[in-house]
Amino acid sequence: MRNILTIAHLTLHEARRRRIVVAAAICGVAFLAVYATGVSVMAREMDDRPFLVQRVNLVVFSILGMFAVNALVMLFAILLPIDALSGEIDSGVIQTIAAKPIRRADIVLGKWLGHAAIVVSYLLALIGGVLLVLRLITGYTTPNLAIVVPLMSMEAAVLLSVSIAGGTRLSTVTNGVVAVGFYGLAFIGGWMEQIGAFTNVDSVQTLGVAASLVSPSDALWRLALYQLQPAIVRNANALGPFSLASVPSGLMVWWAAGFMALTIAFAVRSFGKRAL
Repeated sequence: MRNILTIAHLTLHEARRRRIVVAAAICGVAFLAVYATGVSVMAREMDDRPFLVQRVNLVVFSILGMFAVNALVMLFAILLPIDALSGEIDSGVIQTIAAKPIRRADIVLGKWLGHAAIVVSYLLALIGGVLLVLRLITGYTTPNLAIVVPLMSMEAAVLLSVSIAGGTRLSTVTNGVVAVGFYGLAFIGGWMEQIGAFTNVDSVQTLGVAASLVSPSDALWRLALYQLQPAIVRNANALGPFSLASVPSGLMVWWAAGFMALTIAFAVRSFGKRAL
């Protein structure tokens, strides 16, 4: 365990040295500035509207903020560790670490832990920013955060695991293409499931569910999206593209957790057999 924590600490140090955290923070601040402006304008324009209309718009803006946070953090989770292993293998740096009395499994797990700490911290910072903006400008409180935040954190962890696992066998560029494609498969699968449910076309819905099983990240987001919607708005289907005709089963959380564990296990085994 000590070796894993050491590698995680080195991973955090490397992220600071390369100013990855600074770049992500700048992007986050820019997003929150634009979001705060949009919420402020919306609040002024809706001041004379009926209460229910105002409430629906607040829910929409709350979900829109979380949707943007989700997109930013998931891309960050994919790209942050994209060369964590492949880049160091190509440059020969990994030989220095692997030559020491440290198991290769500890290297993989340490890098996963370090990157996961960065990604989850970024997620919490952006969610906190969105909540603060909504609270200060509109007084709105987003519901079910105790469920939403862990679901989004797990979604990021799944994509992070895929990116690290790919780095044990693929070049940096190829790994990036595969990891982004994996995220895209989940996104398309989720929309297919929703379209199939809205149109009552079972075959399309089944295909979407199958895609979600292969790539479960978007299913976790849709579970979080369901929890972000107050019951009165959820039942009215008044949220346009954020309305859900099909909500993933809670069993998808267990499937995603198992998928992530298998992906990490594959990364450890693959890196252990990799010629450095």
